[in-house]
Amino acid sequence: MEMKYVREETFNNFGNKLSPKTVVHNWLGGGVAQRVVAAGLRCIVSNQDKWYLDHLDTTWEQFYMNEPLTNITKSEQQKLVIGGEVCMWGETVDASDIQQTIWPRAAAAAERLWTPYDKLAKEAKQVTGRLAHFRCLLNQRGIAAAPLAADTPLTQPGRSAPLEPGSCYLQ
Repeated sequence: MEMKYVREETFNNFGNKLSPKTVVHNWLGGGVAQRVVAAGLRCIVSNQDKWYLDHLDTTWEQFYMNEPLTNITKSEQQKLVIGGEVCMWGETVDASDIQQTIWPRAAAAAERLWTPYDKLAKEAKQVTGRLAHFRCLLNQRGIAAAPLAADTPLTQPGRSAPLEPGSCYLQ
């Protein structure tokens, strides 16, 4: 089966004319995924208000708590949400800060996508230890993942100072 991929603007303008083989990339607004699956089409979620890495005011906690299945309650429609992705425009990063911009926020979204819905943490603080450990593993492998700044959740930007010098060595 050959799939066709379109961005949400195509769905918004031509939704009733799209092939059932279409996969819609929801990148702009909320509520689009709900309309896409209600139309019987598949959807990939990467809504810019929550999963865009270049939005430095979006914290890792907000990445984790973003729910791709919001208002999609029917199991047959939930199955049509086939995935999600974090995105980033290149205008806000360069080689000096790209890794810190990606990690650990992309890991928070990945855990959200890969964890069965009934097993997800109900609060971001429940995954802080696991993500802090993962960040240190990335650092040990030469990937400059940013600190979580877990002492002030939901107020720290995408990149912030570590909790203390050598914080990965304390684990």
